Amino acid sequence: AGKHVKQVTSHYAGGITKLTGPPMLIGNRFGGHIAQKLAGEGKDDVTVAIDPAQFQGVTALPPEALKSGAPALLKFNHTKHGVTLTQEQFNYGWANAVSDDEAKHLYETFHVPGSGLPIFQAATANFNPFAETKVITDNDDRGPLLLIAGAEDHTVPQAVVENEYKIQQKNVGHTEIAVI
Repeated sequence: AGKHVKQVTSHYAGGITKLTGPPMLIGNRFGGHIAQKLAGEGKDDVTVAIDPAQFQGVTALPPEALKSGAPALLKFNHTKHGVTLTQEQFNYGWANAVSDDEAKHLYETFHVPGSGLPIFQAATANFNPFAETKVITDNDDRGPLLLIAGAEDHTVPQAVVENEYKIQQKNVGHTEIAVI
């Protein structure tokens, strides 16, 4: 907990510089956001961003995104502690498309506290001209980009990914969106 978006992005960028060529970047949620940041810096061969967290300039903010982000935003502590979701919060934000039994199994098996800081950074990005969640969308060296939206996703609703697509498709690089 306590890592800023810029710190995580810089960590991955450092690893990419050690490769013999640009990699294929694939990320989900903030991983998808960071993959788009790295792609905007020209560090990709091709990028797939799955339900990527919103970047600065994305204005879509559906109610379900607010509800799923509320546990992190309302108990914001950016320094040392992660945010632990209740079973109900986990079901709404992460397991809303599966059965209650499967959601319970997923929660008991895989849930760990997560940092609220990146969520806070994304939520406030459009009010901060120096936001770390800014993505360079006009770099002609960006590789092809596929954005994937989950039709039933509550954490990063389809409207957010569609808003990202409208911004990213202005790039000369090939950009596609898929909804599953």
